[in-house]
Amino acid sequence: MQILLEMKQLPQLIKESAKEMRRISSLCGCALLTALNTVIGQFKIVLSDLLQISFTSLAAGICAFYYGPVISAVAGGCADIIKFMIHPTGPFFLGFTLNEIVLGFLYGMFFYKKKITLKRVILARICVTILINLLMNSLWLSMMYGDTFFAYVSVRLLKNIVMLPIDITILYFVLKFAEKNPALRK
Repeated sequence: MQILLEMKQLPQLIKESAKEMRRISSLCGCALLTALNTVIGQFKIVLSDLLQISFTSLAAGICAFYYGPVISAVAGGCADIIKFMIHPTGPFFLGFTLNEIVLGFLYGMFFYKKKITLKRVILARICVTILINLLMNSLWLSMMYGDTFFAYVSVRLLKNIVMLPIDITILYFVLKFAEKNPALRK
């Protein structure tokens, strides 16, 4: 029931987040978090050509918590392009940039101007895992390399099941830290 109520408030949340684009302090904070996202993105655990573990979603989560879905979606897209320009790991594909945009937007919907709870973080990570990690990533890899969509989903499923509790735990503690330290926002 709470989620349905929050979905009704989504247009207002988007308007408030769009106003953050006009504040210099928000743009500076977002730029710093985008830079952090870029730096964290250079440190990946590569399991195979198709499977990598990265913690860039932590910076995206903080950005979404402080600045909302609009500015964090823009920051995610910018971070992805910057990461590719600094360290390309294959051909550039706009679908992966779309992933980062959707990640920032989703996190903004779940975290912006909301109390951070374990339930909220679990729901956000499950949405990200299903929508982005399993469906969108598998679709982009299928389009790029030609194997079937379901082959990529099956390969990625085990990794995402194992990583889900780890991602939830780390994201929860990082967001609780950000929530308790509002001076970081300024």
